[in-house]
Amino acid sequence: MTAAPAQAGLLGDTATRDYSHKLRLFNAFAAPELRQAIASLGLKPGMTVLDAGCGTGESLQWLADEVGPSGKVFGIDLATAHVNAARELASPGIHVLQADVLKAPFPRRSFDLIWCVNTINHLRDPVRGVQILAGLLRPGARLALGQSSLVPDMYFAWDSRLERLTNEAVRQYYRDRYGLSEVDLRAIRSIVGVLHQGQLHHVTARTFMIERVSPLGPADERYLHEAIFRDTWGERLRSYLPEEDFAALARLTDAQHPQFALRRPDFHFLQSFTVALGQTQP
Repeated sequence: MTAAPAQAGLLGDTATRDYSHKLRLFNAFAAPELRQAIASLGLKPGMTVLDAGCGTGESLQWLADEVGPSGKVFGIDLATAHVNAARELASPGIHVLQADVLKAPFPRRSFDLIWCVNTINHLRDPVRGVQILAGLLRPGARLALGQSSLVPDMYFAWDSRLERLTNEAVRQYYRDRYGLSEVDLRAIRSIVGVLHQGQLHHVTARTFMIERVSPLGPADERYLHEAIFRDTWGERLRSYLPEEDFAALARLTDAQHPQFALRRPDFHFLQSFTVALGQTQP
């Protein structure tokens, strides 16, 4: 089922947009921490859960492992490419639908838990999104909003100045790309407030640290090199950094250069992953 939005999402999401490769890289990289976060939810066998914005679908199986064969797991995503990837990965009993999370094709009070990761900040009105998702929850059920990087990431432990300039350049690049201001992007850090504004109750939050040190495993190196160094940074930052700083960044992110960051024995990476939980009225 397809429910295309009237306009692209805040960060350019449409049914035809495809960043499935980056999603797969992140899910393989962060799998231990994502699974730990899901395990912390206390799901029980027989529950019915929804992954709203399921991407390429790796979390669907992790949710299914928690609710067991007597439970039900559904996933929805707007992008055709993501839905196709999730369906290929899904085991029997996992149902993946193509839909806008604001127009999810489910009856009210269908779910015991909704898991929604790195999605709510893509909506033009996150509070409305929370209210719509909350309407799909049974009395006393929970909405879990997951968000990466509420705390600034650390890539270059030995050069905080270059790291700060790079992060600022990335933020400015995305503001320019989508015609946004910093105010437009504040929802990424306000998931606790969004749950309160959406009239959820008993709001709590827990942050899991994704921490990696040298030597890196293959999944860690692929994500950091391909999704961050190449696809998030790379040539697009040249005009946002002084020439000398861009040259230093290029050396650190070039796998063929002796200074390549991911092969340094002092490489130390930190990224936060926060889950905020809110509950409907019993």
